[in-house]
Amino acid sequence: MAIKQLSETLINQIAAGEVIERPASAAKELIENALDAGATRIEIATAGGGKTLLRVTDNGSGMAPGDLELAVRRHCTSKLDDSLFDIRTLGFRGEALPSIGSVARLSITTRTAGASEGAVIAVTGGKTEAVRPSPANTGTVVEVRDLFFATPARLKFMKTEKAEAAAISEVVRRMAIAFPAVRFVLSGSDRSTLEFPATGDDRLARMAQVLGKDFRDNAIEIDAAREDVELTGFAGVPTYNRGNSLQQYVFVNGRPVQDKLLLSAIRAAYSETIPSGRYPVAVLSITLDPALVDVNVHPAKSDVRFRDPGLIRGLIIGAIRQALTRDGDRAATTGARGMMQAFRSGDYRPQPWSAETSPSRPTQFDAMLRHLGEQPQASFAAFSAPSARVATPFEREMPVPAPEAPPPPQSFPLGAVRAQLHENYIVAQTDDGLVIVDQHAAHERLVFEAMRTALHSRPVAAQALLIPEIVDLPEDDCDRLMAHAEEFSRLGLAIERFGPGAIAVRETPAMLGEMDAVGLVRQLADELAEWDTASGLTSRLEYLAATMACHGSVRSGRRMRTEEMNALLRQMEATPGSGQCNHGRPTYIELKLSDIERLFGRS
Repeated sequence: MAIKQLSETLINQIAAGEVIERPASAAKELIENALDAGATRIEIATAGGGKTLLRVTDNGSGMAPGDLELAVRRHCTSKLDDSLFDIRTLGFRGEALPSIGSVARLSITTRTAGASEGAVIAVTGGKTEAVRPSPANTGTVVEVRDLFFATPARLKFMKTEKAEAAAISEVVRRMAIAFPAVRFVLSGSDRSTLEFPATGDDRLARMAQVLGKDFRDNAIEIDAAREDVELTGFAGVPTYNRGNSLQQYVFVNGRPVQDKLLLSAIRAAYSETIPSGRYPVAVLSITLDPALVDVNVHPAKSDVRFRDPGLIRGLIIGAIRQALTRDGDRAATTGARGMMQAFRSGDYRPQPWSAETSPSRPTQFDAMLRHLGEQPQASFAAFSAPSARVATPFEREMPVPAPEAPPPPQSFPLGAVRAQLHENYIVAQTDDGLVIVDQHAAHERLVFEAMRTALHSRPVAAQALLIPEIVDLPEDDCDRLMAHAEEFSRLGLAIERFGPGAIAVRETPAMLGEMDAVGLVRQLADELAEWDTASGLTSRLEYLAATMACHGSVRSGRRMRTEEMNALLRQMEATPGSGQCNHGRPTYIELKLSDIERLFGRS
């Protein structure tokens, strides 16, 4: 078969398949061109999910008539000299406009600041018309109609108009976060208007516009540097998480990217703090020498390659973990909101008074009073104020102990214990509200942090078993466990081979007290079987320590003394990462006094 030269139109259509995958891709390219032109106001209008109409209007520098003719030719750009090692603009390949023009009806109207009139050019299915004079404001208007009309097969692979419109919205959100000094307006017949006013240098204010006000209340500032690489931005506290990764934004030298290396680094930074299936919320910006990053990996420019990927990954993980250690031990504000919603959604209805419930007969409230009287941690006197109210008739008939003196005001972050509910939840009073603590989740985290600290300082103290526990396991599991026997020994778990298919447990960690050694060994064997490749020794030990901590922490259903509960709170305040358990669930929820007053209509 003879080789022949492809036509320019066909070449552009092939290129369009790489650069313009969907309407959102076209919107991204056009917005990048507007930003490179120095625009401070960008308006995007769509119809039919961007397939029928996509118009981008900016107030940038505009183009001269001669430049306008070159702009729709392939590989013509004003943003690149003779090197790919110093790219400081969003666009540089010179493929977007000719690619769009080859598969759609494209028109560009533009005028520079000093010109007396503007100019317009049209490209229809790859056929370019001559440049004509046209009235225009300073800046550029790019209008794309009937996208992919020249390649109708591509239309079969488009999603619904609603899905395509949502994809364009996501592109605008990413650009808005990256450029807070620019005003963005997205409108059209297929959507409600989305507007992001300029916020200047206040990046967090722009993030709040895009991600919601909750992000501002639950964000931790990130500011770190390593070897001329700067990392800035904000990361959400672990208890403020989402069901998908759509609210993870990463920018490299101002360019929005969706690189797997960067997203995996964010996941690693939040390991052991977020539940499985949940994702953190983060907005990170990486600034480095353009020569140290390759943005020419893919035509869409969404992937990048770093000269030293290990440096970038380590910087992200270290900076986020340091920030979480510093400021991440707090409950998300959304937890209190969820608690208030749960209170409001209750369907309790007070029972009307009748002879059936008169004070002469035992009532449910009487039973509650007797129950509270049996609870040493939660007596009725502890909840009631001194006699500032009139006692009811049945209260006057009951022997009520003298009220205890109210405790002094507590200034601890987690407050002072007032009660234990259902033998699992600790209620503490703070200066400006109350805190509800999950005792099992909190103690699980404390035990894990103690074991992790011991890993880096000294071996964990062990206690010898009077009679060794024998665990029958497949030979392969025994081999895996014995390969890590020395590591387990540092954790206080001493195991020996007991024949080809059994393991003898001779010592267990002393800090865990009595524990199910057989169940622990079996679970460790199952987890080791899932590791295909060797990871860092520290991460393995910490993961195993988390499993061991779960087995030995305070269980739900255990009644604790007030002194024990207060000691748990004080230890939580002094332990990094205590705001969530090893599985990422929150260990406590805080409800401010103002929230409580709103529940009762007092504010």
